[in-house]
Amino acid sequence: MLLSAVILPSLFGGPAGCQRPAAAPGMVWIPGGPFTMGTDETDAEGRALEFGLTKPWFEDEHPTHTVNLPGFYLDRNEVTNADFAAYVAATGARVPGTWKAATYPGGESNMPVASVNWYQANDYCAWAKKRLPTEAEWEKAARGTDGRLYPWGNDFSLDKANLMSGSVQPVGLFAREPSPYGVNDLVGNVWEWTADWYLPYPGSTAASKDFGQKFKVVRGKSWTKGFGHQEKAEVSQIIAHEARGGFRLYFDPVFGFNDLGVRCAKS
Repeated sequence: MLLSAVILPSLFGGPAGCQRPAAAPGMVWIPGGPFTMGTDETDAEGRALEFGLTKPWFEDEHPTHTVNLPGFYLDRNEVTNADFAAYVAATGARVPGTWKAATYPGGESNMPVASVNWYQANDYCAWAKKRLPTEAEWEKAARGTDGRLYPWGNDFSLDKANLMSGSVQPVGLFAREPSPYGVNDLVGNVWEWTADWYLPYPGSTAASKDFGQKFKVVRGKSWTKGFGHQEKAEVSQIIAHEARGGFRLYFDPVFGFNDLGVRCAKS
């Protein structure tokens, strides 16, 4: 994980992020340099456990720490069905679970591909001569250098991302609310795999049986409504919490879900 507070040297010489590699079509350049990752906020009222969730809010995001990253590219949009179909056609790779045949359903070419496990996502990015983003890269793209809570700012709104709609939407539909660097749908539409195992941050005092090389981190919240047993006010609080740019969720890398997709990075 790229969680060191030491500025990493650029692959192209000079300080990290000073020189940009050749433009990558369909990708956004995220400049190198420091940003603040994580939070020191606590769930003093125990809301998460009160709502029946499995972990205290904020606990695995502690503590805030400065991360210095080299510059990198990140896909402007989530990988689409059409993108993944080109990969399947070229390699004979297994199709996603949401496809009922050898290709995606008609009219869904610009929908984000979903139901791909971590290995499928990783292999797709490698085929495209890219890679999965690290947790730190994903969070910097979403939060910028001003520590904002959401890609669009600090105030939560269901109108700014595809959240709780009950259905996936074409990529870029919420392009009017991009991240600080112009990346679309970092929150909402589908969760996105990252490269990293679910581990505590440096200096964390959190203890979880799930830490280790067992689960891969996903970021970005999705379109699903879920939470059928909670009251509407509770659901709103849960969505607002999990839509934050610093929220961490994790899954076994062999699993794929109909609201879990992929976005690639490139050094």
